[in-house]
Amino acid sequence: MSLRYAALGLLAQEPGSGYDLLKRFDVSMANVWPATQSQLYGELNKLADAGLIEVTDVGPRGRKEYRVTDAGRQDLLRWMTNPQDDPPYRSAELLRVFLLSEMTPGQARAYMVSVAEHAEAELTRYEQVRDCMEWGDSDVGFYGRAALEFGLRVEAMEADWARWVVEEIDRRSN
Repeated sequence: MSLRYAALGLLAQEPGSGYDLLKRFDVSMANVWPATQSQLYGELNKLADAGLIEVTDVGPRGRKEYRVTDAGRQDLLRWMTNPQDDPPYRSAELLRVFLLSEMTPGQARAYMVSVAEHAEAELTRYEQVRDCMEWGDSDVGFYGRAALEFGLRVEAMEADWARWVVEEIDRRSN
């Protein structure tokens, strides 16, 4: 369901074609809600069928330019102001951690090392995004940067936490 609102939100910020939207998606929302080209184009069709976006121009080779409608903007704002409607938080990663007692200490340690390494790699990737983007003073830039800052902090915390678990596994094994 959130892909719907990711697409609506990007079109509310700036109209564009499916191709334009995919490019903007790749450098912004893909860090928090990845989607394939076919998923995004399928969602655009659903949004148009629901009257939440409309085609404003058809260019060469049938390239369609979309913009959000008033109904789409209202639906986006309704969704944004009702976080209690979100599905419950689930984490396959934390479920695995909860069940690490089913592994040997060595296997558990190796898993947690991989968690730390993955978080550190993601942190590096987010730092590169932060450092190569021209954020500007617009609201779009500010809130995009705020979302990225969340990712930076979460990955740093996760790497630190996973290294702590590794140290605790080592301490318990001695």
